[in-house]
Amino acid sequence: MTVLVGVAKEAAAGERRVALTPDVVGRLGSVGAQLAVEAGAGAGAGFPDADYEKAGATVLGPGQAFERADVVACVGLPDPARLRAGSTVVGLLQPLLRPQLMEELAARGVTAVSLDGLPRTLPRAQAMDALSSQASAAGYKAVLVATEHFGRYFPLLITAAGTSKPAEVLVLGAGVAGLQAIGTARRLGAVVRAYDVRPAAKGEVQSLGAHFVELSSVGPAAGEGGYARALTAEEQAAQQAELEGHIARHDIVITTAQVPGRRPPELVTAAAVAAMRPGSVLVDMGASDLGGNVAGSVPAEAVVTANGVTIVGAGDLPSRLATSASAAYARNLTALLGHLLADGALHIDLGDEITAGVVVTHGGTVVHPATAAALTHPQPTEAP
Repeated sequence: MTVLVGVAKEAAAGERRVALTPDVVGRLGSVGAQLAVEAGAGAGAGFPDADYEKAGATVLGPGQAFERADVVACVGLPDPARLRAGSTVVGLLQPLLRPQLMEELAARGVTAVSLDGLPRTLPRAQAMDALSSQASAAGYKAVLVATEHFGRYFPLLITAAGTSKPAEVLVLGAGVAGLQAIGTARRLGAVVRAYDVRPAAKGEVQSLGAHFVELSSVGPAAGEGGYARALTAEEQAAQQAELEGHIARHDIVITTAQVPGRRPPELVTAAAVAAMRPGSVLVDMGASDLGGNVAGSVPAEAVVTANGVTIVGAGDLPSRLATSASAAYARNLTALLGHLLADGALHIDLGDEITAGVVVTHGGTVVHPATAAALTHPQPTEAP
């Protein structure tokens, strides 16, 4: 018995990633799965149809991945109406932000599996951790995006034409994305500082050769699963006020703060932007339709303010590094499928910690507790 895993073209505007790449075809075969890919699905990430066929996958016509596949592998959630009853969809589905869509999938008899809910602190789940792999790609690309908009060198350069002092970079948030941004900026020769509300981040920041910024106005704010907890309104106000002075002294600020299932916190206010020097660059990795970390950021756009500061809305960075991000994501997804597949069939054991974390709908109901709670007490889904 073999499970047919189908990959359709991503529907989101500007999304260049593909869920599974040719190099994982053999791994899928070892766990009883066969790969079928919609024609052109991998083109945006640099994986032509011929590469899939050479690896042993089948190339399908438009829409056939939804019609024929037992498991539809995706990056972002496809149109629920395209998923047939009895099939399974696996991807980064953001169920806490889309509880009504999850309810719709349940009503259609679709099993929804979202890598967003993976218990990331479990050692055996590390190979499946798509959030970390995509955050790492985003952190690296954030620095390169900053260099594109910054009018000076990053490193200290001493030449016959004079000396160029190093760029000063501030990274707000030292999770996976932040640490990758710190390391990349350091390799380019910048002076790097970083801030995070989690006390454990200090050692990680310093291990990369960056300086850790400590604020007296906010206490420890470590949350569950390696994330920072959401700050209270009072804590956010105190944090922003103290951060403003640090932000104004830097040439480049990269923000990475996100809270699962909630609007990203605003870390850089309009007043802080106004206090920055002309030519400074802000890269907002939290920018989305829900808002962002930087006041005035616009998703997927670069905006130049009246005082000459460039704000880059960069919530789509993994897609801008599509080849590497897709390759890493494909390995994460294949590891998860290897966990869920047995004897050529999909087995949903909600008594297993990993499975319980990622399975959102099954058997016609929303089975994920946090998503079910979001249906009863939904979070705001529009930017203020």
